[in-house]
Amino acid sequence: MTTITPFLWFNDNASEAIERYLKVFPDSEIVNETRSPDGALFVATIRISGQELVLMNGGPAHPQTEAFSLSVGVETQDEVDTISDALIDGGGYQDACGWLKDAFGLSWQVVPSALMQLMSDPDPARVGRVNEALMQMKRIDIAGLQDAYDGKG
Repeated sequence: MTTITPFLWFNDNASEAIERYLKVFPDSEIVNETRSPDGALFVATIRISGQELVLMNGGPAHPQTEAFSLSVGVETQDEVDTISDALIDGGGYQDACGWLKDAFGLSWQVVPSALMQLMSDPDPARVGRVNEALMQMKRIDIAGLQDAYDGKG
């Protein structure tokens, strides 16, 4: 069976990133890890919400960029807020349309299912209002999206 697993290159802080991700996503685990002779983490595979990721301490040659992000599907505003806050804690920042960069330089998208539901409506006026509201948001606000969909505000 063929599998595809994201492979993430970190400078020297993959251990700290793994620790953070395991706290943010409680249904996560370390699958395996390889350490150098001095005991430092070299490569680890983790499973976050069923998705395996490989993280490597590879040095500064290839920094993270926004060209790659991990998308987190959530249901509630509380999940949007809790996960976003936890990921940006310690030096990350919230960016446009639900995107954020965590303290380790990895880009994430925290996307509530309501966004996809509202954006798939057959009425182009509703979809246009939702899209316009989304473009004004940093962190996604589900109630704000719903108001735009309903033509309020």
